[in-house]
Amino acid sequence: MKNFDTAVRLLKRSGPFIAGLLIGSLVLFAQAQPAAATTVQNSGAVGVQGIIPSPPPSHGGTIAVPGNGASSTTGTITVSGLCPTGLLVKVFDNNVFVGSVICSNGSYSLQINLFNGQNDLITRVYDALDQPGPDSATTTVNFIDAQFAQFGTQVSLSSVYAERGAAPGTELDWPILLSGGNGPYAVSVDWGDGSPTDLLSLSDSGTISLKHVYKSAGVYNVIVKATDKNGETAFLQLVGQATGAIQSNKDGSTILVKKEVLWWPTTLMIPLILIAFWFGRSYQIRALRKKFENSD
Repeated sequence: MKNFDTAVRLLKRSGPFIAGLLIGSLVLFAQAQPAAATTVQNSGAVGVQGIIPSPPPSHGGTIAVPGNGASSTTGTITVSGLCPTGLLVKVFDNNVFVGSVICSNGSYSLQINLFNGQNDLITRVYDALDQPGPDSATTTVNFIDAQFAQFGTQVSLSSVYAERGAAPGTELDWPILLSGGNGPYAVSVDWGDGSPTDLLSLSDSGTISLKHVYKSAGVYNVIVKATDKNGETAFLQLVGQATGAIQSNKDGSTILVKKEVLWWPTTLMIPLILIAFWFGRSYQIRALRKKFENSD
């Protein structure tokens, strides 16, 4: 029995060490497995919520201005209306994306560039999971471009990304496509954060790589303008963000990602490990007692 008592004492002394080793390994594993979470974009702050499947927006936006059937004598107009607060509002002209803005206090307003001739406008809202809501009713606006009739071409600005961003203090790189018109071109970019407007001079059309560093977290209206040598002007309004790491979706919208350690699985597992360890040690003690009794 002396050998049995010695074995039991060794088993009890090694128990806390083994249990601590198991728990420590579990904690390290939890820290090594961050969970992705979407962020809610609010100027100057970042809120975090888990990625939970939810239905797409049930209500879309409206177009209050301009009125249906309106005519415009200028190529740049203001589009405004109602929308669900906090959602991204995209405006499409003849099924082409022409501008975006975040809905604030139940309404939106942005400027877009019209095509020569008939323009069929709709708005579409998107939630943080990039799920679209229903389209608005179509608003038709007519625009006859005198310069288009004279020079036979129209300047156009477009982007794959309706919104794009980077963490504050890091460089944001935004590709913009400039097409049509006749070079050289003058391009200006207002990043919406109060910094000086960027001015570029381009001899030819093509893809422009716009770069900027936001110093403070927030959501900003980015306004890009381009004018060719004949005075033909293109306009594009977008949404710039400085709130965290960005993942881009195929259609140009983005999901902000923040890593967060989920501690609740670890908290739940620790009591289960201790209970399992206690039962295991009790079983080993009974097995040792039986072994020594048989040897006697």
